[in-house]
Amino acid sequence: MRKKKESLRANILESLKNRKKSHHKPAGKPDRPEGTLIASYNVHKCVGADRRFDPERTSRVIHEIDADVIGLQEADTRFGERTGILDLRRLERETGLIPVPVAGVSKAHGWHGNVVLFKQGTVRDVHQISLPGLEPRGALIAELELARGGSLRIIAAHLGLLHRSRAQQTRLIVDLMSDGSETPTILLGDLNEWRLGDRSSLSTFQNAFGPLPPAVPSFPSTLPLLALDRIMANRRGMISAVQVHDSPLARIASDHLPIKAVVSLETLDSATIMHSRTA
Repeated sequence: MRKKKESLRANILESLKNRKKSHHKPAGKPDRPEGTLIASYNVHKCVGADRRFDPERTSRVIHEIDADVIGLQEADTRFGERTGILDLRRLERETGLIPVPVAGVSKAHGWHGNVVLFKQGTVRDVHQISLPGLEPRGALIAELELARGGSLRIIAAHLGLLHRSRAQQTRLIVDLMSDGSETPTILLGDLNEWRLGDRSSLSTFQNAFGPLPPAVPSFPSTLPLLALDRIMANRRGMISAVQVHDSPLARIASDHLPIKAVVSLETLDSATIMHSRTA
C-alpha cells in the first residue's frame, strides 16, 4: 500500500511539473489546427464539476472542440436501457457530427456508453465489444473511409476502475489488433490508468502501439493531475502531440477535460497504398 501511495504521489508531482511547462492558448482565440482532428471526451453523463446535469453545456464543449472524429464515453445513462443523454440530431445540425451506427440498442447513443461521431466519410464496418471485468465496460470499433482520403480504424474504449479488469481488457484489445493490424488504427478513450511504467496496465499496448505518447493530465477537469484519457496510434508519426482542450466551459462541464490530436493523412495514404499492393 505504501508503494502505491508513493507511486501516486510521484505521478501527481510529475503532472504538476508538466502542467507548469505547458502553455494553453486563452479561450476564445481560434486554434483549430489544419488536418483531421480527432478527440476523446468523457462527458460524465453530462454532469459537470458543479454536479449539475446540463446536456446543453456538454454539447457546447463538443462544438468548441470542432473535431472531425470524436469518441465520447459515458454518453448514456448507466443502468436500465442506457438511454442516450445528448441531442444527437441537434449536434449534427450544428457541428456536422453524425454517430457511427450501433446494432441492438434502441434508446442508447452507443455501446456501453461509448459513441463515435464523425463529420465526413463512410463507415465501412462497426464492431461492438464487451470487455471482461466486474463492471459492464465496452469498446466500439469503427472502420472509417475519410472524405479527405485514407482508411482509419477507431477503437473507442472505456476501461474499468479495477487494475485486474484493465489488465484483461487491454489484452483483449491487443488480441483484436492482431486481426487486420495493417490498418492504421487509433485507440482513444478513458483508459482509467494513472500508473506509468511496467506497473501500468497500458504497458500491454507497447507491442501493438509502440512507445506510448507522453501522458497528458486530463482529470480532474478543475485541476488536471492524472492522465486517465489517452489517444495512441499504431504507426509512428501518425498523430500529432496529444493536447487537452482546456477552456472555461470544459473545466466545468465534466470531471474530465477532452483531449485531442491531429491525424497525418499522408501516413494514412501511404499505408493504404502499401496495403493495396500487398493484398
